[in-house]
Amino acid sequence: MLNVVPKGSGWVEVICGCMFSGKTEELIRRLRRARIARQDVVIFKPAVDVRYDEEEIVSHSEQRLRSTVVRDAREIEDSVGSEQVIGIDEAQFIPGDLTGAVRRLANGGRRVIVAGLDTDYRGRPFEPIDSLMCEAEVVTKLLAVCHRCGAPAHRTQRIGGGRERVIVGGQAMYEARCRRCFEPPDEEGEPRGQIRLFDE
Repeated sequence: MLNVVPKGSGWVEVICGCMFSGKTEELIRRLRRARIARQDVVIFKPAVDVRYDEEEIVSHSEQRLRSTVVRDAREIEDSVGSEQVIGIDEAQFIPGDLTGAVRRLANGGRRVIVAGLDTDYRGRPFEPIDSLMCEAEVVTKLLAVCHRCGAPAHRTQRIGGGRERVIVGGQAMYEARCRRCFEPPDEEGEPRGQIRLFDE
């Protein structure tokens, strides 16, 4: 986090990591602190993410905040009014030029906090988080706990579903894995590692 808040300037913060690393929880924490500081806050989530709630951002630990549902990056810019702080959850699911939208909002003097997966289930960079990390003044990469061995985890293992890059799911479809336990999909993209060693 920033130790000194820029005056008269906006900035970008990116919270990234694998699934179950606490990205949404950290986003909610920062947004709540902004509200305590009496700053106007607006929060956005992609329309495709209806895992826990259709209108709220919800962490795996059941923390939640009311949000505005958007279908693309342009809707974010169109929806922002006089708010000083903008939160964006699950940014990897928002189509369009999100990096450009975030840049313009920050250039307009706003604090923009973006949370999302930095890699997909194949272990490859997940757009636009990679470009947003380059745009950001502050990048926080969070680690989860490996579902197999308990080591720090930085990869998302798909244990069910198909080969599409984007399949929205939770604990029934994904696990956090460390470098040693992560099993990349085969050349056709078929997920591996579908046998759980223990229940959560």
